[in-house]
Amino acid sequence: MNQVPQMLTVDDALARVTSAFEVLSAEQVPLTQGLGRVLAGDVAARLTQPPMVVSSMDGYAVRAADVENVPVTLTQVGMSQAGQGFDERVETRQCSRIFTGAPLPEGTDTVIIQEVTNTEGDQITIRERATVGANIRPAGLDFWEGDVLLKVGKRLTARDLGLAASMNVPWLMVRRRPKIAILATGDELVMPGEPKRPDQIISSNSVALSAYVRVLGGEPIDLGIARDTPESFRQTLAGAENADALVTIGGASVGDFDLVRQVLAEDELDLNFYKIAMRPGKPLIFGRLGDVAVLGLPGNPVSAGVTSVIFLRAAVAAMLGLDHEALPDTATARLGCDLPENGARQDYMRASLASGNEGTLVATPFGRQDSAMMARFAEADCLVVRPPKALAAKTGDTVDILRLDQGWGL
Repeated sequence: MNQVPQMLTVDDALARVTSAFEVLSAEQVPLTQGLGRVLAGDVAARLTQPPMVVSSMDGYAVRAADVENVPVTLTQVGMSQAGQGFDERVETRQCSRIFTGAPLPEGTDTVIIQEVTNTEGDQITIRERATVGANIRPAGLDFWEGDVLLKVGKRLTARDLGLAASMNVPWLMVRRRPKIAILATGDELVMPGEPKRPDQIISSNSVALSAYVRVLGGEPIDLGIARDTPESFRQTLAGAENADALVTIGGASVGDFDLVRQVLAEDELDLNFYKIAMRPGKPLIFGRLGDVAVLGLPGNPVSAGVTSVIFLRAAVAAMLGLDHEALPDTATARLGCDLPENGARQDYMRASLASGNEGTLVATPFGRQDSAMMARFAEADCLVVRPPKALAAKTGDTVDILRLDQGWGL
């Protein structure tokens, strides 16, 4: 395992992570399976919408010249409805019943809404005049055949899928989902619901990180728990052979039973870095084991969660070609309490968010920032980001935050 500088800044570490991945190949999926997927190519409309001039209201299709002087009575000669238009020509002093979305009959150029008409048999009295083009939608109002409306790199929403359907696009070329193998380590861990000794704890990190990988657009591969022996670690590690990246949890520091670094070094891990100037999360491994990128997270639940929001998100985004999602999306807020001077590491403080005066956000860090307190991490709305050596801050000062309650927060 290569020797590297002991401590990197968060920005330097992020740059190394994002540059270490290539964009994954494309695959074709049905439109109905496109939610959350990332487009691998532009999507062009296969038709014009609407394909012809149609009505935007229920009423009567008329010639504008026939209704310049009102009231006027016209003779209804037909009816046009969506999917079944009126194929004959409407002549002078005639009209056609028409419904929203129906094609405008030949000879007409405007639509009179039904609320300003009186009907007696086929005699329709118009009480208000209208100009040419009133209450109609021209052909191509929404889009024209060949228009590129969804572009490469777009993460697809439900609205995007609706648009693609209206463009008559049944299949989509998207980036393959990154396969992320997740391996927890430690004799102290048991799975939720399993019997446990008093000196054991529940393995929560694998559950949280598997869910987060899905949120980010990846495919998690839960390898289970490796015990604190090289043999168990290597046996469990074998399941990551076909993964795009391996995330290990725990065993990244320097304890006697923290075997991850030791075993990976023996297996010729090409180490990129193993310490970051951040809190929580200083012990973090990044490198490559053969063809598989390795991200070794700390074992404490909050440390694993915070480092995932920054580095696992960046790795998945890089593989999906989402450069704009690879870097933390910071916002600003006002502090809800005083904070002391920060130390040498960049701090990510769990905090609540509230609306202050004039709609400004107020971020109040929790009083205790222990990296083992999962309940407080789940309660947090954001992380208050404090740079290394930041001066003491007062209530009301502006700070940077990473939101956890929206977007791609954990």
